Amino acid sequence: MFDERLSIATDRLVLRNFRPSDHDQVRAIVQDGAHPTALPPGAPGYAGGIVSWLVNGVHELRRSGQGIHLAIERHGRIVGAISLFKTHWGAGTTEVGYGVHPDHRGNGYAPEALGGLAAWALGPARLRRVELRAIAGNAASIRVAEKAGFTREGLLRGAGFEDDGPHDVVVFGLLRGDRPVGFPSRLAGDRLELRPFAKRDAFDVLAAVRDDPEIARWMPWAVDYTLEKALDWATRQAHTDRRQTVTYALEPVEGGRLAGAVSVVRADRERGDAEIGYWISPWARRQGYAVEAVRTLTAFLFAQGYARVQLMIAVGNTASRKVAEKAGFAEEGVLRGAIPIPGGRADTVVYGLLIGEL
Repeated sequence: MFDERLSIATDRLVLRNFRPSDHDQVRAIVQDGAHPTALPPGAPGYAGGIVSWLVNGVHELRRSGQGIHLAIERHGRIVGAISLFKTHWGAGTTEVGYGVHPDHRGNGYAPEALGGLAAWALGPARLRRVELRAIAGNAASIRVAEKAGFTREGLLRGAGFEDDGPHDVVVFGLLRGDRPVGFPSRLAGDRLELRPFAKRDAFDVLAAVRDDPEIARWMPWAVDYTLEKALDWATRQAHTDRRQTVTYALEPVEGGRLAGAVSVVRADRERGDAEIGYWISPWARRQGYAVEAVRTLTAFLFAQGYARVQLMIAVGNTASRKVAEKAGFAEEGVLRGAIPIPGGRADTVVYGLLIGEL
């Protein structure tokens, strides 16, 4: 069923339930006449109905279990709306519709929101098909569907009706497993932003390695670390093609030094599993950053349809093992000599988390 606390983060957007505190923004959208495209179907066309709609009306679809209306938010501002409806849980199917405020069109928000909601529907929600219907002459909506990875499946003659009469409708579909492997450049956590490494991070990377015996103990790449190596990492090695692996720098939202890194070190789309690795700067420890980073990246992987995420941690690395446990991962067994460490190889504890367990 649909959760009233549902919130989906994409590269630039947050998709979340409408709430009473949205009153002033919704009122402005209604008053400027943009409500038919920027708000969900059923939104009031007059200011007097907004309070009731935000408290009850917009949530009726969710409470029925047949769908959900979500605000598309950018930096705290509502830029549009997106909905799932006609959801059949037994059949595993749903239909999606969306709209973006005219002032915010042309920024790619529609395909980004569509892709994010479809990924959630086919991942954590465990649906198997998301359908989208567009008026045949609506070239902009057709481009949005194609950019979001939907497949054009056919034409329904006269199935749509506009003010000027009936129109043919193009049907698009997205199935679980259709989405290509790929990772966004940024992910948002509660207190952390997961972002690409930059040249300025090299000095913090060097300081973390140079001043911390734990990193030097467990990370083979930390041996004889220099500023040149740190610069090469921050400007070249940490930047992949994002199809199979990705590495994110961890930056506290409130500002401050580099908090560490989290990576997808392996992703097997065919098997539906992935492996995560991480390290935390010594000055950023004991603040829950590692747990948040692991859970943020794991949630994204599940939203992309992966069924299992695992961590491989040296037996003696007790701090990292505590992170795995706090993040909700289950200890599953020990592999002998499975990972390299400075001076040799270490027995490794395997931790796993399955979709639905986060």
